[in-house]
Amino acid sequence: MTTRHVVVGVDGSVVAVRALDLAADEAALRATTLEIVYAVPDLDEAWPELASAASRVAYRHPGLPVVTVPVGGHPAAVLAERGREAALTVVGHRSPGELAGTVLDSVSRSLAAHAHGPLLVIRGDSPPHLHNEVLLVLDADADADTAAYAIHEAGLRGAGLRILRPPAYRRPASAPVQPRRSEAAAAHVVPAGDVLVGQGERYPRVQRETQDAGPASTQALLEATRTSDLVVIGCRSGSGGHGRHLGSGTRMLLNRAHCPVLVVTAGQESTRPSPT
Repeated sequence: MTTRHVVVGVDGSVVAVRALDLAADEAALRATTLEIVYAVPDLDEAWPELASAASRVAYRHPGLPVVTVPVGGHPAAVLAERGREAALTVVGHRSPGELAGTVLDSVSRSLAAHAHGPLLVIRGDSPPHLHNEVLLVLDADADADTAAYAIHEAGLRGAGLRILRPPAYRRPASAPVQPRRSEAAAAHVVPAGDVLVGQGERYPRVQRETQDAGPASTQALLEATRTSDLVVIGCRSGSGGHGRHLGSGTRMLLNRAHCPVLVVTAGQESTRPSPT
């Protein structure tokens, strides 16, 4: 059964090629269409790059349906809109020189805060499916949609699922208090011990390892990403449903993880895994 398509942005850079390759792998896993988007003022300039990208995908995944889309506009805004109905949006991450791991590329940073559905940000340089493990990072109050998405991803890959909690974060006294969650958002939050009970029946072959000794240290969490093919972490919708609130753990992983980071939003219909 086909699912919603996968969207990827390209711009001719090396990191965009890595994003393209991983997006094609993800589309093949889901048996769905790959949409390759190039946002550029001069649309005529986009066609050679799109043709090259489509040719690369055809070589690596013969028979995979591919759609190429040249669009005028800012890349982050274009990808956010194109990914509104997608199963997944994939974007590269540029690490400028010696500052690698400390600064998000402007497009991936903007998308992390404003994407309408699951966003996969390319990090690390290990070959895909090297470790056969998906890492799920859960807050003290675990998000049911995030957990369901993570075990779905592990099932797609035939991988195991490791579950960790991020480091405890103490809010500075001067920091603004976050508004209380709405009833709709709270409906998607369940205790960590209960979050995967129902999912185990749906994915009986996914082996799960849960750390019960409290939050992992930042270093332990980063080390866990070295032996994972993918890390999945959730976030909440921003105030009034605009944008996404990225917690400290999410921001840290986006900047420093050693494997691709998949960010999903609690309560969004597009966050719920597509049937396969």
